[in-house]
Amino acid sequence: MNKIGTSGLRRKFLAAGVATLALAAGMAGTAPAAHAAAWPSQPLRLIVPFGAGSSPDQMSRVIGEKLGKILGQNVIIVNRPGAGGNLGTFDIANAKPDGYTFGISITGPLVNNTLIYKKLPYNPATDLAPLTLAVHQPNVLVVPATSGITTMQGLLDALRKNPGKYNFPSPGVGTISQLAVELMLQHTHTKATHIAYSSSPDALTSLLAGNTQFAALPLSSVMAMIRDGRLRALAVTFPKRSPLLPEVPTLSESSVPGVEGSAWAGFVISSKVPANIRKTLSDALIQAIHDPAVSQRLTTMYMDPVGSTPAQFSDYMHQELNRWGPLIRKLGLAGSL
Repeated sequence: MNKIGTSGLRRKFLAAGVATLALAAGMAGTAPAAHAAAWPSQPLRLIVPFGAGSSPDQMSRVIGEKLGKILGQNVIIVNRPGAGGNLGTFDIANAKPDGYTFGISITGPLVNNTLIYKKLPYNPATDLAPLTLAVHQPNVLVVPATSGITTMQGLLDALRKNPGKYNFPSPGVGTISQLAVELMLQHTHTKATHIAYSSSPDALTSLLAGNTQFAALPLSSVMAMIRDGRLRALAVTFPKRSPLLPEVPTLSESSVPGVEGSAWAGFVISSKVPANIRKTLSDALIQAIHDPAVSQRLTTMYMDPVGSTPAQFSDYMHQELNRWGPLIRKLGLAGSL
């Protein structure tokens, strides 16, 4: 009798133990979901690898304000300029992977610098995860209004009549402002000398002073001077015309096909951040960019809002690497920094 009772008691304890383990396992299985559901529970840091007032900084503040309302948390802008955007982009890649730190970056640190720099402290392909392509900023090919050149064909004729005598500026080696012109020169079998400056304003100063003769710069940099008559826009380096300059043709329409140069910017995060948190943040960013008020504000800043999926952004960066990689190597820029 006692023996049977003891055996039955033992079976009850074993059954209770199994049930407890099953309950614990079930709770452990739901813990990540519960944690993800609670995210975000504190303010987010948005790293901008450029100084206050730069284009990436301005667009981050506009988008970040709406993002904070969507997520119910403040979004704090942190400017980390240096090394052409590499410094801040490195900080994004190496942030604590809890999803509370993400950032914005551009063509150089995310694509071209992987070839131009001998060694980067991060690998965009493995250390960063794309969230969304935020905006395009098509470059505009401009000349001083006093140049006498009024069309793209007029510029090409001048380059052919004066081989090697024309200079063009850019805000740095390997920037889209340089590469778009270099690609145009190759396609048209013309020559001009590149002069690198430290910023778009410096490049513009050289253009107005006559030290350089033409340039391809973001619309946000040149629009005011186009409107006040100091610069003349010849073509946009993008597949479609800009709604802000509808009368200015694309390079393709000007008989120079195959040149697409956009000073784009997109949001990225450490690849170590859990996928469910990345999706929550990506969805909120896309919603913010597509918000009519946000899109309108970006447009008034001469930016073309995009708000793509992470997969679309990843594909676009691959396209950019395939577009500019051969040119970077041909120009001898690979490993030059």
